[in-house]
Amino acid sequence: MKLLVLGVNHETAPVTIREKVAFSPNQLQGALTEIKSHGLVNEGVILSTCNRTEIYATLKSESTEDLRDWLHRYFELPANSIEAFLYQYKDLEAIKHIMRVSSGLNSLVLGEPQILGQIKDAYSLAHKSGTIHQTLNCLFQHIFKTAKQVRTDTAIGSSPVSVAFSAVALSKQFFGNLSRQTALLIGAGETTELVARHLSENHIGKLIIANRTLNKAHHLAEALEGYAISLNEITAHLHEADMIISSTASPDPILTKTMVGAALKKRRNKPIFMVDIAVPRDIEPSVGDFSDTYLYTVDDLQEIIEENKRSRKDAALEAEEIIELQAENFMLQYQATQQISPIIQSFRTHAYQLKEQALTDAIRHLEQGADPKELITKLANQLTNKILHTPTQNLHKAGLSGQKELVASAAHILLTDDKEAESTSQPNTTTCG
Repeated sequence: MKLLVLGVNHETAPVTIREKVAFSPNQLQGALTEIKSHGLVNEGVILSTCNRTEIYATLKSESTEDLRDWLHRYFELPANSIEAFLYQYKDLEAIKHIMRVSSGLNSLVLGEPQILGQIKDAYSLAHKSGTIHQTLNCLFQHIFKTAKQVRTDTAIGSSPVSVAFSAVALSKQFFGNLSRQTALLIGAGETTELVARHLSENHIGKLIIANRTLNKAHHLAEALEGYAISLNEITAHLHEADMIISSTASPDPILTKTMVGAALKKRRNKPIFMVDIAVPRDIEPSVGDFSDTYLYTVDDLQEIIEENKRSRKDAALEAEEIIELQAENFMLQYQATQQISPIIQSFRTHAYQLKEQALTDAIRHLEQGADPKELITKLANQLTNKILHTPTQNLHKAGLSGQKELVASAAHILLTDDKEAESTSQPNTTTCG
């Protein structure tokens, strides 16, 4: 098969190395074209994310040295300078690795779903660039199907394992549907941005982002159809919030018990769900004394995250079993296809040669004045006899020599019942076998 995975990831290389071999979006198509046109691969896909750069390829030879050298040259690196960080997998192990990556089993965050979309994008770009043909096309279709099965049949992606995602998941448990809720996010850093995006994906009804720097809050709010306020304006809007998620770097609390008490009066004691992700805390702990506030800290989330990590590890074991089976299934299908394809091709070529010969003879006789009806009948009979001659002669010899298994196999291949005949009358489609 000569299938290869060559790459670096967060497990084998620090970020200082990964950034040296990271392809920008503008480089990817040119790089794909280069490895194909230079004869380094038969087919190729390049995946480049913040945590990994991997080349998936079918090779013309067993050696991977040329592709390794190209990687160094492309990024203008000294010869062999990243060899210690590179890993490679071949054939069955390569298939298993790609399946693990696409299922989130090889990610920094176990089970994260974004990687599958990134692999699909890499596949689409390679398809557009003309560097994918039958083998990789069939393989990636099988990989996508396997990743879907892993997501469907295991709990690998059902338990949140990030602070931002866990905070939103907890709010969904509290409210159920978020489409009628108003969320107030305090801060505009990376964690708040992730929370905002998760809320947006869960169709939050209204999004307010408060930050010390109003322009930064406005930039984030505008992208997610929310609106921005300064920290000084929080008191005026606090009563609107059904949920509050806070993550700033402030040394002092942003929300005091007095502020929240005043907001609860305006809300007529309608509950407020609150998550304080900040360290030091943004919300005074005494806020949790109100009967209508439900206050969680980053430590509460951490307990959820650790439990979910254990859950994902159990699910990962189930996922490995699925991947093991599906990788072996693909290899068996591929090997069977490689074995039978030359036979089918040879048989079809022979049949077409007989057809061309019979057609040439028929046209010649027709030009000489032969009766068309008799000629068509003769053509059909001769062509049928010539196509059937070799198979029937060999089958007859097998019967005389007592090769019962061969005869049974021939019957299975050559003879069809009515349902099979009906299905074979439909238009033929190419499969990955």
